[in-house]
Amino acid sequence: MDILRRSLRMLQLTATASRRPSLDIHDVARMPGRVWPTDLDELRHVNNGVYLSMMDLPRLDLLMRSGLWPRFKAAGIYPVVASQTITYRKSLKLWQRFEIETRILGYDDRAVYLEQRFVAGGEVYARGYVKGRFLRRRGGVATMDEIRELTGIDTAAHPVPDWLADWSRHVSLPSTSRPAPSDWDA
Repeated sequence: MDILRRSLRMLQLTATASRRPSLDIHDVARMPGRVWPTDLDELRHVNNGVYLSMMDLPRLDLLMRSGLWPRFKAAGIYPVVASQTITYRKSLKLWQRFEIETRILGYDDRAVYLEQRFVAGGEVYARGYVKGRFLRRRGGVATMDEIRELTGIDTAAHPVPDWLADWSRHVSLPSTSRPAPSDWDA
């Protein structure tokens, strides 16, 4: 079901991309959605994990509409989620229409930080924060210096809000080159 759901949403994104207006990378991007039966859990509202999956395509939509996606593809660089959190306020129900609003909040020396909102009828139903990194297709991490050079974005002009930087520090795990033992008593 998840593969079907994601495939249908990706098809919708690519089918509508050329009709959607261009954006600056720091604009708020709005992507329409609708709740499908495959999004629901046994309580008949959108499953909490589905919200996180739904947030993937609007981030890609922002890159596509800002014109940066072709540059990333040509450079063999792609974005990944390093950390994310979401707060739920109201449940989205079957067939309900909504928008996912996406905007970049800032950059640090390793990542980009975004806010994403599920909005229906002008009201926020859920809000998530995402820390994203960039990887190279051939392996390894793309540095923010590479991202600045590739995109022309002055990342220093968009610092991460202090509270979001604190959140990032608190939820971070060690790098993959360091051990991360599962020790509940530590």
